[in-house]
Amino acid sequence: MFEWIEWIIIAVIVFIILFFIIIFNSLVALRNRIDNAWAQIDVQTKKRYDLIPNLVETVKGYAKHERTVFNEVTKARATMAKAGTMGEHAKAQDMLTGALKSLFAVAENYPILRATENFKMLQEELSGIESKIAYARQFYNDSVLALNVKVQQFPYSIIAKTFKFQQRPYYKVEEKARAPVKVTFE
Repeated sequence: MFEWIEWIIIAVIVFIILFFIIIFNSLVALRNRIDNAWAQIDVQTKKRYDLIPNLVETVKGYAKHERTVFNEVTKARATMAKAGTMGEHAKAQDMLTGALKSLFAVAENYPILRATENFKMLQEELSGIESKIAYARQFYNDSVLALNVKVQQFPYSIIAKTFKFQQRPYYKVEEKARAPVKVTFE
């Protein structure tokens, strides 16, 4: 009889250890998925960052008097390069997105520019990158949601607190980035 009790105690201990390992590993996997998702946002924004000078130079050739728009794009790109934290990065992204909207609004007034193959190619490439950035942001936020839920749920919350797994912030767009871009031609 004593042998059976020992085996039951050993089985319970093994079960608890396995349960602990599974929970811990799922939290680690979510944390790493979030880090990967953020890195994917970074990769796509770097592609966009590198593409912008080509786009600006192409438009400049046709719209030499649109200095304000070019300055905004350049300033936004510089802000992007300096962004360190996730919040600064998101703010710089929004600034850059607004500046690019203005740039494309300027380009709309130059039919010859819109017809050039170089501009079309750059615009299509930027459009593709923007779609990838949107998807990467969505994936990041989905991953953050999964981690944040587990960090709050029992029994995950006990292990999360013990090993200092913390909730992560969502990628949020600033309110001013949601407003339509206004372009005036004087």
